[in-house]
This record gives sequence, structure tokens and C-alpha cells, in this order.
Amino acid sequence: MSLGDDDGRRGTDDPYTTMGGTRQTRTRMPDDPGAGRPRAPRMRTSRSMVTVVGVVVLLVAAIAFANRGPGSGPSQDGRQGAPPAANSTAPTGERPVGGKGATGIPSGFARTGQGAQSAAANYAVTLGSEGMFTTAARSEIVRSIHVPEAVDNLLSSLDKAYSPDFFKNVGLDGNGQPPAGQTFVSRTVPVGTKVVQQDANAATVEVWCTGLVGLAGKDSTKPVTETWFTITQKLRWTNDDWKVETSSQKEGPTPVNGDNRASTSDEIAGAVEGYGGFVYAR
Repeated sequence: MSLGDDDGRRGTDDPYTTMGGTRQTRTRMPDDPGAGRPRAPRMRTSRSMVTVVGVVVLLVAAIAFANRGPGSGPSQDGRQGAPPAANSTAPTGERPVGGKGATGIPSGFARTGQGAQSAAANYAVTLGSEGMFTTAARSEIVRSIHVPEAVDNLLSSLDKAYSPDFFKNVGLDGNGQPPAGQTFVSRTVPVGTKVVQQDANAATVEVWCTGLVGLAGKDSTKPVTETWFTITQKLRWTNDDWKVETSSQKEGPTPVNGDNRASTSDEIAGAVEGYGGFVYAR
């Protein structure tokens, strides 16, 4: 606390430090080796410097860990540990799916928990894409990834949701098209997946996602922003593949924003046009 701070008690000019609420003064004892010498000034470190230091520390720790030889460290029970098996860092999980339907959406997922997670992640990407903003593409997407009996009611609800008023709110015209010279961005990126429930014919999978939405380009009034959300999909094994019965969405978990400089609209537009999406598989 600096001199003159009121410490929440207005009208007080007492420059001494409060200790335990007794208003006692702090006295430097004679045997204090620092007595009589001025304190060194504190270094003020920016957030970016803290980030750099943190990265360097982690990098050094990673190098040190990687350079540890066999038997150089104790195991959890205090004894010297054996070197890790050769396959301890090998890739795990099912191979990526090889099939894609007429719409380009991955298909042919394994009838396993990993296959269900892969299906849910890919379906989250598709349901969050620009294609959902046009009637024809939306119909193809919904029919490709949902169980047949859910399609008609879902399309009817979505056609009402993607209304001209909704398009106007996101900066599009009545047909879901962006203004001339601007690029509409709607992209979902899965961060992680989790199986909540599964049996031979059904699975419930949560997909934690970050998303980009907005208009990129000169004079954009709806800049591209990021969102964080979790999609819960109930899947059913239908026609030798996982298909969506129902899905719901909730906000978060949302991390703290970093120190990254926001890119220009043209940079965002170039990135969206230059970088394609991924096929997700466990």
C-alpha cells in the first residue's frame, strides 16, 4: 500500500501500514541486514513478457525432460523408473474415415466410442458451416447426417430460424448472401469430445467447440468474432453409420482472451479462403 492510500476508510491520512487491523507501525529491527539500505526498485513486467517467460520455462522443462536418460529419475514409489515402452507415444485411435457422401461430409464411422466421437466432431463442423445459411445446402446437410425420421421436422424448424430478419442481424441479405466485397465467415472448430453414454446402437457425445462468425472485408459492420460452446449430440447407429437424432448447444467453457493482436478484416478473409477445414477422427 502506498502512502496516503485510504485503505477503504475515507478521511484517514495515516501513512503507516495497518497490521492486523491494529494500526500498529512496522519497525525495522537493528539486526535486519537490509536496514538503512534503500530497497531495489521493482521491475515492472508486461503481460507479454510474462507470457514469453512462461513459454521459455515450459520449453526448457520439456527439453530437460526429453534429455533424461534411462533410470535418471525416480518412479512414483521412490524407486528408479524403467524407460518408457517404445509405443508409449505412438498415435492412438481409429484411422480417419475414408468415405465421403455426395455432400462431401465424412461418413462410414466405426461402431465404437471413438467412431461416435469422430462423427459428432465432423457433424459439429458441418452444422456450423456457411452451408447452413442457404436453403439447398442446408437440406443436403441435414438429410446426410440425421436419422431419416428427424429430417422433415428439423428442416421445417430450421427454415423458420434462418429467416430474412436473422440474416439481416448477421449482415446478410434476404437470401443469406454477404454484401459485395465482403466474405461471410461461419466456422466451427472442435476442441475436444467426450462420450457421455454409449451402447451398441446409440451414443451421446459432447463436443467442446470454438467458432468464428461475422463478415470479413472492407467496411464490414459485423466483424468476425469468436465464440465458445458445447454441442451435445445424441447419435443412433443407422444404415451402418452414426447419425444424429437430436442435438443441443450451451455456452462455454470459455477461456480468457490472450494478448494476440486482432487481425484486419482482409487478413481474416484471406485466411478463411486460404485454409480449408479438417476431417476429425480419434
